[in-house]
Amino acid sequence: MKRTMLEKFTLFLATGCGISLFVPFAPGTFGSIPGVALAYAMAFLPPWAQIPLCLALTLAAIPVCGVAERLLGIRDDGRISADEWMLFPIAVVAIPVHTLPWWATVMFFAVVRIVDIIKPSPAKSMQSLPGGRGIVADDFIANLYSLAINWVLYVSIF
Repeated sequence: MKRTMLEKFTLFLATGCGISLFVPFAPGTFGSIPGVALAYAMAFLPPWAQIPLCLALTLAAIPVCGVAERLLGIRDDGRISADEWMLFPIAVVAIPVHTLPWWATVMFFAVVRIVDIIKPSPAKSMQSLPGGRGIVADDFIANLYSLAINWVLYVSIF
């Protein structure tokens, strides 16, 4: 079946700008990389603007992931990474990543990936929600955990 331009664009977004489609391993990790750039750009905004933007990105990720799941034909396909990259900024809300050394962002990113893999409760149970909601809900919760950990690291190290 031929895909429409909108479906192609949605799949492009859902796969981390296409990255997740082409890496041979860890597509979620590699597909999360656009989220680092997004978080860096958002760090220039005041926290009161970052929070609603994070919520808007979360809500936007739901249909993007849902459509991609339908197009790829696999439930919560590992190549879908919009839930990773569109929600990564949550994990660094109000942390001035743009003023920190590069390794700080790598550290924050590693925390997010580890928490996402571990999926502490209730994140793991959220995956049972249907479609895009299930794909995004677990990452939303995991990123809230990551935010708490990243803030502890930020306050402790910097």
